Amino acid sequence: MNVLIINQSEVRALLPMDACIALMAGALAVLARGEALNPLRRGLLLPDKRGILGLMPGYVVPMRMMGAKVISVFPDQREAEYDSHQGAVLLFETEQGRLLSIIDASEVTAIRTAAVSAVATQRLARKDASDLAILGSGVQAHRHLEAMFLVRSIERVRIWSRTPEHAQAFAARAARRYNCPIHAVPTAEDAVRGADLICTTTSAREPVLMGDWLTPGAHINAVGSSVPYARELDTKAIAQSRLFVDRRESALREAGDFLIPRQEGVIDETHIQGELGEVLIGRIPGRRSPEETTIFKSLGLAIEDVAAGYYIYHQAIERGAGTWVELGGQRHLD
Repeated sequence: MNVLIINQSEVRALLPMDACIALMAGALAVLARGEALNPLRRGLLLPDKRGILGLMPGYVVPMRMMGAKVISVFPDQREAEYDSHQGAVLLFETEQGRLLSIIDASEVTAIRTAAVSAVATQRLARKDASDLAILGSGVQAHRHLEAMFLVRSIERVRIWSRTPEHAQAFAARAARRYNCPIHAVPTAEDAVRGADLICTTTSAREPVLMGDWLTPGAHINAVGSSVPYARELDTKAIAQSRLFVDRRESALREAGDFLIPRQEGVIDETHIQGELGEVLIGRIPGRRSPEETTIFKSLGLAIEDVAAGYYIYHQAIERGAGTWVELGGQRHLD
């Protein structure tokens, strides 16, 4: 059995952000219509809690594709040469169960996570949102900056990081790429005050964004935390906002940004307005007024990886990219 191996640089070339935004909108709509299976991810947490090995299986019916992402997550790699997310997306067809492709998961995760935030921004942020704050300076910060420019007319960007020199380097690189004022600021509050579009992309375990800093009408994409014991947003930020999630079942198990305020007795499960896919298919309303504050809590879903893998695989075949290897899988009776 021949399997197509697609490496990180090839993923970057084959999955442009604009195409991924449209792809993620479609995948989330499919999920909301009940045409996909997305069981809860399973994780092996190391005893010292430095890292997790996660398994994320999913099945997208219209694509007739199933797959799984196997990924290690080591958040505190800011000074390391490796990404915090490393692994592979395994793509299978559903007629005979053949493994079709093994795809670098670091780049898939980076691109599709920011693309989903862009979909949320399209539906939940004000149409005139133009003042962007990014908390964090790593891979997700870079990808979110790219994605936000594709869905809103950004006029100013403020970047904050716990490591100031990282924020400064990020701002300098971004300023050369985008025709927009982009500045590193000394505190998270300096970044958030007055912003109408905010992306939190940190590995923080305690809140870095406070509700007292938020301007009415702001929209927040919260993507940094995906475990129940860590959060980026404080309780007030969550409580005073309309909260949307990628998957309700996942949020009730994994989203510390929601679970910790619930444990404090400030909110309950009804505070979750619904899933982003439900907004996309018109089942529930998105933004209802210019003054309300909205939050999209992203945890990341396997169907996003399967949809991205499906697209990448077919693009690779069309362009002659990737490397074919003989892996096995055929039946031998002798």
